[in-house]
Amino acid sequence: MKVVNEVLLTADDFQRLLGAGIEGPVTLVGLLKFRDRAEYPDGRETGLTGAEAFGLYRRELLRRAASAGGRLVHSGPVRHLLLGVVEEPWDEVFVMEYPSAETFVDVISPWRSPNTANIAARVWRASCSSRPPPGPRPSSVLSRK
Repeated sequence: MKVVNEVLLTADDFQRLLGAGIEGPVTLVGLLKFRDRAEYPDGRETGLTGAEAFGLYRRELLRRAASAGGRLVHSGPVRHLLLGVVEEPWDEVFVMEYPSAETFVDVISPWRSPNTANIAARVWRASCSSRPPPGPRPSSVLSRK
């Protein structure tokens, strides 16, 4: 199995999800690796760590998800990898549940939610490492409940 880490979802990713015929709730598992210092695309200086910058996005994401019927199932630091070998573990894992694939896309897609997506793109790029951690580690997985 080959796994490629990505930081942001593309239009093709959203279309594949919507075309997959998934009925009912979907679950997103996010595996995050933060930058030591946030690096914004516009070059502005900040004293924020990557984790702190991601916290700005997280608040907006949780607000929007809740208003659409989504919810945070779990969020926390990665403390130990029980199975497998990696050189550098993720910093955090989070699990979100959405009522449907359509709801998920409505909440985070830049084509359906431009304001949230603009925030997401800036903060993800600033906070999350663009260098994928070594090893077969997906950045997000969607599944049926």
